[in-house]
Amino acid sequence: METYHLPINEELKGTRLDKALSDYLDGVSRSYLQKLIKEGYVTVNDRPEKASFKLNVQDRVMVTLPDEEPVDILPEDIPLDILYEDPELLVVNKPKGMVVHPSAGHSSGTLVNALLYHCSGQLSGINGVQRPGIVHRIDKDTTGALVVCKTDLAHQSLAAQLKEHSITRRYRAVVHHNIREDEGTVDAPIGRHPVDRKKMAVNYRNGKRAVTHYRVLERFGDYTYIECRLETGRTHQIRVHMSHIGHPLLGDEIYGPAKCPFRLQGQCLHAMVLGFLHPVTGEYLEFTAPLPEYFEQLLRKL
Repeated sequence: METYHLPINEELKGTRLDKALSDYLDGVSRSYLQKLIKEGYVTVNDRPEKASFKLNVQDRVMVTLPDEEPVDILPEDIPLDILYEDPELLVVNKPKGMVVHPSAGHSSGTLVNALLYHCSGQLSGINGVQRPGIVHRIDKDTTGALVVCKTDLAHQSLAAQLKEHSITRRYRAVVHHNIREDEGTVDAPIGRHPVDRKKMAVNYRNGKRAVTHYRVLERFGDYTYIECRLETGRTHQIRVHMSHIGHPLLGDEIYGPAKCPFRLQGQCLHAMVLGFLHPVTGEYLEFTAPLPEYFEQLLRKL
């Protein structure tokens, strides 16, 4: 079990208990929290309250999350766009809207479900039964190249390369507004947002170092087409960094404007180039995932 203490400040004054907890706890649904409140896993000032309870400044909120029951992850015959494959690993081009691994609310239809079917269960087990073969992730609505490990040896090698920041990762994105300079670097630590726990933010107190290099590929007046090169790999790094400097990604419903003038499914972000040393041969391999059709269409419109 995990226990969390929710600090109540002026911004949360008058907020419903279930909503405040939902905003604070990343990946935990409001309906599940309502169930926990009803079952007594949540207290306010050491007393149980209803989900509709309105919070006051300095209320002491404590929530205990019971241990999750293990979920069986079943292989699913979902087509994969495979850029490369050998006995140690494979590189896939993840489509938009696909979650990488099962989590609350996403028990099927994930990349892991598809990989279990394609690889007949032969995936590295270092990250446990929920994330077999997964060394790094990209967001549900981000497309592009992702390496998956079949063996523990490959997993250990790729994890070490990620830690050393030696893996090549170049993304394409369209951002709001015209970036004046041709290229630049954002070096700003990223951590949990202090209030909204579903978001990341530039956090100089508790964040981890994050570095994103960007260069302009084309300007469209109100929008700019860029390439981003990751030096580090923090959660939502490109999305947070570009928003931080005033150029949020087009279509980003979390870090960008509320309204998007184009019909997009989430942020316009594509993991285009992925390069690393092969864990067995030591050869440098580099793969390019072509821009998805929605991205090509958007560039034509712009």
